[in-house]
Amino acid sequence: MLTQRQAALQGKITDQMAEVARQEGVTPEFIRDGVAKGTICIPANINHKNLIPRGVGEGLSTKVNANIGTSSAFPDPAPELDKLKAAIDAGADAVTLGNHTFGKMEICRMLDETPWLLRPANLSGRMPGHGCEIFDLNGLRFRVVNLIGRCTLQWNAENPFTLADRLLEQGSADFTLVDFHAEATSEKLALGYYLDGRVSALWGTHTHVPTADEWVYPHGTGYITDLGMTGPIESVLGVEPGQSVETFLGGLPGRYRNPDGPCKLQGAIFTLDSATGLCTAVERVEIR
Repeated sequence: MLTQRQAALQGKITDQMAEVARQEGVTPEFIRDGVAKGTICIPANINHKNLIPRGVGEGLSTKVNANIGTSSAFPDPAPELDKLKAAIDAGADAVTLGNHTFGKMEICRMLDETPWLLRPANLSGRMPGHGCEIFDLNGLRFRVVNLIGRCTLQWNAENPFTLADRLLEQGSADFTLVDFHAEATSEKLALGYYLDGRVSALWGTHTHVPTADEWVYPHGTGYITDLGMTGPIESVLGVEPGQSVETFLGGLPGRYRNPDGPCKLQGAIFTLDSATGLCTAVERVEIR
């Protein structure tokens, strides 16, 4: 069976290309030519049942990576599991976690049983789950790595720099994507330089505030210090403003409340070259 790119290089339009064209409101020829040039790919994880083809790349709509987790402030796993299900139903191929991964122990069973649910790889090996997976998406292999920073966040985690070296030696992949869940900008930038040319893209998460430093490192790794958040516009990192102010004034802490009102979606689009496995452009995204 031909991969989507092999078919495109032969001038063929597959059923998947036609379906993506219908979704995106473009011609099948546009999708075929983009797949042939390597500016568009059509992921198709063979582990997903009832898969609907989706296109990712230049000239197509934005696709979203979902990050979930509980904390002492949001201890109920039910809404997070609802968010997880919505992400998978919408076509997400991987979901990454962060420092609140084990806010509720109910997630432990899911981490052991779900290959596309990744917790930071440099947490203790005694913890359930894993933080690196290679996905075979319609003829292209995507390595997704989830790491956590140690500066003022997870000091007892394994060194993310040296662990990344080992993870990159495990298996082969056309693209490597790194979600670095970290507090310190310096730690994120330094890891970007360390992995420059060896991974396709590295983005930061955790601070909830998008940074204006998106760029491509000299050797081809796409980077942004923080993607931002998806949540209420009028909030303090997603928390009801009055409650946050009261906490800083010395009031009693409590379970955080999400305010009602319009929301925003923030993130970034990384344009990758299938010939090199590296990044050619990074664009910040904010939708309100």
